[in-house]
Amino acid sequence: MERFFWICLAGAAGTGARYLITLWATQRFGPAFPVGTLLVNLTGCFLIAFLVQLGLSWAWSPTLRAALTIGFLGGLTTYSSFNYDTSLLLRDGVTTTAMVNVGATLCGGLAAGWLGLIASRQVVGP
Repeated sequence: MERFFWICLAGAAGTGARYLITLWATQRFGPAFPVGTLLVNLTGCFLIAFLVQLGLSWAWSPTLRAALTIGFLGGLTTYSSFNYDTSLLLRDGVTTTAMVNVGATLCGGLAAGWLGLIASRQVVGP
């Protein structure tokens, strides 16, 4: 039950962080492209790879690993928002922008995850 509590608490923090990042990005870059959703998803792809490697290498407790990955990153990242943002772009007839969003999210997510693995190996070694 303790692990569940920490996952829920971290999930709330991740959700709050997603909201603030999306709000900032919309104010900074405008609403024409879902920069906030893209930022949290790419950051989440990097961080999950980075943190899982660190957690395993440094023998973090299963509760800490679950709180950070399932909780915080689960709350931070959001496929449903990505899908909704892309659907709105398609509905509004900006197909090219919608496809850029899909490509940036998929390719960027893979690249961010790979960079997270590389970065964690720089910290803990091969």
